[in-house]
Amino acid sequence: MGDCSNGERLPRCNSGAAPFDARQFSKHIHDNVHGNIYLDRQALKFIDTEQFQRLRELKQLGLTYMVYPGAVHSRFEHSLGVYWLASDAVHRLKTYQGQELGIESFDVQTVRLAGLLHDVGHGPFSHMFEREFLPRVRDGIRWSHEDMSLKMIDYIVDEHSIDIDSGTLKKVKEMIVASEEGKSVGAKEKQFLYDIVANGRNGIDVDKFDYIERDTRACGLGCNFQFQRLMETMRVIDNEICYRAKEYLTIHKLFSTRADLHRTVYTHPKVKAIDLMVVDALIKANDHLQIDSLIDEPAQYWMLDDTIVKTIETSTHQDLEESRNLIRRIRRRDIYQFCNEFAVPKENLEYFKNVTAQDIICSQKSDAQLNEEDVIVTNIKIDLTSGRNNPLERISFFQDYDSFEKSHIKDDRISHLLPACYQDLIVRVYTRDPKLVEAVSNAFENFQMKTYGEKTQVHATPEKKKRLKYKEK
Repeated sequence: MGDCSNGERLPRCNSGAAPFDARQFSKHIHDNVHGNIYLDRQALKFIDTEQFQRLRELKQLGLTYMVYPGAVHSRFEHSLGVYWLASDAVHRLKTYQGQELGIESFDVQTVRLAGLLHDVGHGPFSHMFEREFLPRVRDGIRWSHEDMSLKMIDYIVDEHSIDIDSGTLKKVKEMIVASEEGKSVGAKEKQFLYDIVANGRNGIDVDKFDYIERDTRACGLGCNFQFQRLMETMRVIDNEICYRAKEYLTIHKLFSTRADLHRTVYTHPKVKAIDLMVVDALIKANDHLQIDSLIDEPAQYWMLDDTIVKTIETSTHQDLEESRNLIRRIRRRDIYQFCNEFAVPKENLEYFKNVTAQDIICSQKSDAQLNEEDVIVTNIKIDLTSGRNNPLERISFFQDYDSFEKSHIKDDRISHLLPACYQDLIVRVYTRDPKLVEAVSNAFENFQMKTYGEKTQVHATPEKKKRLKYKEK
């Protein structure tokens, strides 16, 4: 680590090393990202339940493995990783500022469990289930996996008679939703503890540390962000976790790496095409399987996972024929066709309204006969966690370990090479019918001309795409 406030050199500690009370841990496993992970007895009470083990059947990146074959890691291993990094983070603070901050064993256990259980309510196929499927089968629904995590925790405690202090349980749940809607949970005693797992204050948390490292590795991509540097230099000032000023570029790499992952992996055009097909398959299967009815009660919800696709695919029921055919098309790589995309011009970002399929239909040539069900439009927002604002403006820094004041770094003092704009809005258009690629692409170009007076797409739709036909049956 760096120098502490008394000028002494602090020992380095990486996330693969056992925390300082390792002898109190009852079990250890080897993780391919963090090395040896030590699990305490309280954590094991939750892990060794069918509700937590369900996370093994939820791929961390949903259907991304259909494009990046290595992306088959699960929310189970991610949750263990977040548990470990949360444990590491709170132990560091306790070691170097514990007496000053009043960090107790109760606090350590609370942060650990929040890291472990933060995704226990997650739905199938990453975020697609709650953001794309549920809104189309339940109009106006307000449902989040964070809220379901809170219900699932209570259910696990009751179902398995887990002995846990009610105060600990309450704080664990508060920490899990600390970043919901981008806001911190408000002024609380030891507010800095709520910055560790789900940081609503500035977006720097161990959840991101783990998934960025884990996802880049699984997809075979390089990662120039080193979360260890931030773990080694963090310090609490005025009830907030702050970072050494010289690490501002490391923090920028955190947010830019996350944005790169969204652009190249999470919202990859073919990944989204497959997502759209699975959404259609689930919607068509919903009347028969009553999938949306499972989200109301944890006792039913924990039985829902990614294997729902295999249930549809292997069923012989006539009511699932349309859904089954869509899944079979995915297996045979006969996927919805990505036609083209454009990035919304910077000067139009502030007043941008989502583009709809109807907008594209209204822009088709008079001799075309596109229907709304032929066209799918996705509006993708990618930012550095703060919308159109510089995320570094929300972060508090300190100059050195002998400094006791926090401050912010002004935008013009960071680097003139960093971006002047912090958000991308990307409009993509797909068609369900490969024979309509040309007609949809032309309508998409007409829409751009009507809206912006020019074609804002990078290149025209390739001619070979326009000549695609359905595969011979």
